[in-house]
Amino acid sequence: MSMRTLLLGAGNSREKRIVHELTPDKEFDELVTLDICGSPDVLHNLDDLPYPFDEEFDEIHAYEVLEHCGTQGDENFFFAQFNEFYRILKPGGLFCGSVPNYDGIWAFGDPGHKRVLPPTVFDFLTEGFYDQLGKNPCADYRHLIKGYWKNIGYQEEAVTLFMLQK
Repeated sequence: MSMRTLLLGAGNSREKRIVHELTPDKEFDELVTLDICGSPDVLHNLDDLPYPFDEEFDEIHAYEVLEHCGTQGDENFFFAQFNEFYRILKPGGLFCGSVPNYDGIWAFGDPGHKRVLPPTVFDFLTEGFYDQLGKNPCADYRHLIKGYWKNIGYQEEAVTLFMLQK
């Protein structure tokens, strides 16, 4: 079965860096690349919403690119961007990504980084997270979410890896 995948912000790279039991192939099958530089299939700035896709993807991969988008503390853009990812993914589709660790030297050490995305920020995209409202000092962003994700989990190494499922 052919898997249609969108790779964000990879420049000229077509390397698959996140392999998991839910996405086990070591290479991309049917790949579309999007970036603002290099030779992508689609030239587009990730800060410009909506994204230029009507078709649906089985997977979206984004490696060290999301920290270059939006601005720290802009919850409207954060949720709007993930709503766009949700829109262009097929039901059950996966979003696989990596960002610099929030406490590492590269979080804001790179002059192009506009925001940090610690692992817990992705929990705000899940429905069950809001069960703790009133018990913990988290804000309620449900009004900004057009579709809830399932957080498959993440692991931290030199970067924070995360996987979300539509």
